[in-house]
Amino acid sequence: MRYLLSVRPGLKSLKNIKIFQNGACYTFSIMKEPQKLVETEGLDLAMFGQRLRHTRRAKGLTLAELGEKVGRTPSVLSLIENGKREPRLSLVEQLAAALTVPVTELLRKQPPSRRARLEIALEQAQRDPSYQSLGLPELRVGTRVPDNVLEHLVALAGELRAQRAKPTATPEEARAANAALRGSMRERGNYFAAIEQTAADALDRAGYAGGALSQGMLHAVVARHGFTVRFAPDLPRSVRSLIDLKDGRIYLKQEPVGGHSPRAVILQSLGHVLLGHGTPKDFADFLRQRVEANYFAAAMLIPEQAAVSFLRTAKEQRDLAVEDLVDVFSVSYEMAAHRVTNLITHHLGVPCHFVKNDPSGVIYKAYQNDGVMFPADATGAIEGQRMCRQWAGRQVLAAPDRFSPHYQYSDTPAGTYFCVAQVDPASGDAGYAITLGVPFDHSRWFRGRESTVRTRSRCPDGDCCQRAPVDLAERWEGKAWPSARAHSHILSVLPAGAFPGVDDVDIYEFLDRHAAD
Repeated sequence: MRYLLSVRPGLKSLKNIKIFQNGACYTFSIMKEPQKLVETEGLDLAMFGQRLRHTRRAKGLTLAELGEKVGRTPSVLSLIENGKREPRLSLVEQLAAALTVPVTELLRKQPPSRRARLEIALEQAQRDPSYQSLGLPELRVGTRVPDNVLEHLVALAGELRAQRAKPTATPEEARAANAALRGSMRERGNYFAAIEQTAADALDRAGYAGGALSQGMLHAVVARHGFTVRFAPDLPRSVRSLIDLKDGRIYLKQEPVGGHSPRAVILQSLGHVLLGHGTPKDFADFLRQRVEANYFAAAMLIPEQAAVSFLRTAKEQRDLAVEDLVDVFSVSYEMAAHRVTNLITHHLGVPCHFVKNDPSGVIYKAYQNDGVMFPADATGAIEGQRMCRQWAGRQVLAAPDRFSPHYQYSDTPAGTYFCVAQVDPASGDAGYAITLGVPFDHSRWFRGRESTVRTRSRCPDGDCCQRAPVDLAERWEGKAWPSARAHSHILSVLPAGAFPGVDDVDIYEFLDRHAAD
């Protein structure tokens, strides 16, 4: 004799079932094998709806016919197919059973067809703020709309979104952003506590024990956060590094980039991730992120706790020197000087200033919280301005040994400053000079304070160094016609893009080439 038992879905077992036959009682249990749980959290409603519609049509069913099978009205199923209602897991299972497909088939995150991909893309585009700002009515896509029309609409919407997201900074806007950021840095003494903590946590998790950050420790830090490093000679010229977020790779060239060592570039890239940076909203946001990423890299290569202890001891011995940080932590002179500005005001109470200039005296970077007066334009921007000939950054370039520290005192309208300047060997043929300066009263903490070199600067008074002496001007005025070299990084309009100058096509082609590695 055969018995048919119906097991309710979701019931894992039937225990102590009793069957009577010919006066005898038989007791037994049926254990149902546990089903694998289906994960529906974070369900993409638009994608689910498209897969449901595609599968229903492939099975030759109307909404009404499918509704009869699952006990739902066609209007409810229509809302689900259009991504406007979230189905319960029980309904998903019923739909899969009615369509005779696995539940996972309906829950897959890939569009079922090219047509479905275009419909989803257009629906998402219509929800984008850049599209909605046009005030257009919602476009409903019917079956009669050709695929090529959908493709055009999706491409137009994508270009609209890209154009809205691409700020173009004029030189004036760029200089204003620089001035505002420099003011913010001055207010906080160029010290970012949150970034210091993020760097310290990253080092702790990797087991850092002190000293210069070795190559092995660097890769341990990167691996701890799910990344590997790949050196790629064909990296697009418009980037110093590239992060593949999908496969967890950091690409860079195995050579210095703009004075930054490969170690620093790797850490700058990791910094963008750990500091939660997103696509910049404008040039000011781009600039802020770049400063923060550079700060993070410096805090990793010259860790705060070790560096402050080192600097405090040097101050007690009245022997503070940038070049010692270069030797102890194996970093560039520019990074070491930057790091001193991060730490000596906050931890040691020493105000300071920093300048990077080229051989002609044009300022590329500068920072101050000690009252020194940089040359500036009407907006307060100093980038592109020419510093006084009497300042240490100009004097060192004329020194017999410009790659050794040049110590001098400079009398200025804002007071007297002790400065140490050196041409950074990492700057190559360009020969950028790096200057760290402090007010006279704080010179007693620094190596080189016994210097007898002293200059007098009256800038921004033009009689100081911007106008030629009278006799020299009389001999040559009106008898010369120079052809000026343009500083394109300062005078030209910055390239369009959320990341200025970065070519998205180059980036995507590069990632495609390396995806299979």
